[in-house]
This record gives sequence, C-alpha cells and structure tokens, in this order.
Amino acid sequence: MTKTTLAIIGGSGLYALEGLDITGRHTVETPWGAPSDEIVEGELSGVRMLFLPRHGRGHRIPPSEINYRANIDALKRLGATDVLSISSCGSFREEMAPGSFVIVDQYVDRTRGRASSFFGTGLVAHVSMAQPVCPGLSAKALDAAREAGITVFERGTYLAMEGPQFSSLAESTLYRSWGMDVIGMTGMPEAKLAREAELPYACVAMITDYDCWHEPSGAVDVASVIAVMQGNGEKARALLHALVPKMGPERTPSPAGIETVLDSAIITPPEHRDPELVAKLDAVAGRVLG
Repeated sequence: MTKTTLAIIGGSGLYALEGLDITGRHTVETPWGAPSDEIVEGELSGVRMLFLPRHGRGHRIPPSEINYRANIDALKRLGATDVLSISSCGSFREEMAPGSFVIVDQYVDRTRGRASSFFGTGLVAHVSMAQPVCPGLSAKALDAAREAGITVFERGTYLAMEGPQFSSLAESTLYRSWGMDVIGMTGMPEAKLAREAELPYACVAMITDYDCWHEPSGAVDVASVIAVMQGNGEKARALLHALVPKMGPERTPSPAGIETVLDSAIITPPEHRDPELVAKLDAVAGRVLG
C-alpha cells in the first residue's frame, strides 16, 4: 500500500506546526522557480508530513507574488500524496462569524495575471474542476474540526480575489449577492495546480472578518484581522493534530480518483509535445509522460 505524506500549506496565522517531529528541511529547486520557503519534513502520529508556509516565514510574500506552481511542484517532488490548505478568509454570511472555520467545496476565480497551469503551448491539458476539492480529505478535515471543538461549516464557496487590497463595498455587496460564502486571496490558482499535479486537495478557510459588507463591523483592517488570526492559528493546530490520526500512515485513495485525472486530460499527442515542457513536468506529470 502507498504511504501517506500529508502536505500542509499554512496561510496567514499558521507559519509553523508545533508537535511535529522534524526529520528534515528541504530547499527545493523546481523548473518553475523557488517555492515560498524551505519545506519542513517531519512525522506526527506516525504520518509523514510536509509543511510549507505559503507567504514564507515572516509573511514576506504577498498573494499575487506567491509562486504557486513552484509550491505545488516542490510538494509533489518531495512525495506529497495529499494537500491541505489552511487559509484566512473574510465572510459573506452573518452566521459564518470571525473565529469559525469553513470546509471549502467550491471556488470562483477572480484573480488575474497569475500563472494558473503547468501546461501550455507544446503540451495542452484540460483537467476538470467541477468538483475542485477531494471529498475524502475534506470530510476528514470536517471531522477533525468538530473533534477539536471548532465552530465549522461543512461547505462553502470561496471567491478568490486578486488583492492585496481588501474589497470595495460595491464588490463585497456584489459577491455576497452572487451567493459567495467566503473571500480570500490565495485559493486560486493553488487548487487548480494541485488538481493538475494529481494531488487530492482540501481547504480549511479560517474566518477573520466580515469583509466590508457588514455595517456593524465596518471596513476591514489589518489590526482587526491579526487579532482574530492568532486565535484561529491555535484552532488550526488543534485541527491538524486531530486530522493526522484520521489520515493514518497507510493511504486511502481519493474517492474522486484525483490521482489519475491526467489519464483523460492531455490532448497533445506525443509526437507534437514540446520536449522542454515535458522535461519541466517530470514531477507534476511524470506518471503519464514517462
């Protein structure tokens, strides 16, 4: 059986994972450049873990400048079998109050100018994003949050905005009218790239604020976000400590078959593929490209 290697991409408020028995630190070079930081390898409850701070230690990298391709490639290159994203978000729902968590199940991508695919001219592929997260990993994250005593919502649609500025009131009101649940700056293209890399992916959204639609709360500012973020970070660590035993060292495949999505995604026949791009995809798509 395949061994589990759970990769955690820590967002705002989660820059390290206490309790991890560290076994290595990796500075990974990828064909797409450098990831956000070194990747810490360790073991927790008998499960191999990889931890990457999305914004780098010290929160140095803004959302639009994160090298999402390098992050996903590096995790895949180090043997990740599953990826859990921890992401701070704003809320469009009164009941989804700051301090509560949401297990994201859908995305609307409003980012622009970010490299959103490993594939391109010379090697074209189209993966389905109809169901953008792994239902099995999401269900385990939900159970872990409940076990940790966190107020958690089992589904929600994440609107990914460009940033780094927060929303205007008109934007916030519009997105809320669309039926969005949470808003953040990092969910895309991360989820798309994980799917292309055949990595089951789930996202835990940690709510820090009500964006700016919520009149009693007023406009969002960094000070208020940080105040909630610190408490959310503690909850996220409790969630992870509850989650890892549910994963177990012996891996269970994704019920959505995400590990083999490239079997039906690549459209460029072998004789027309760009050898340089094929070489860059050695970690991401080596299983199907040989």
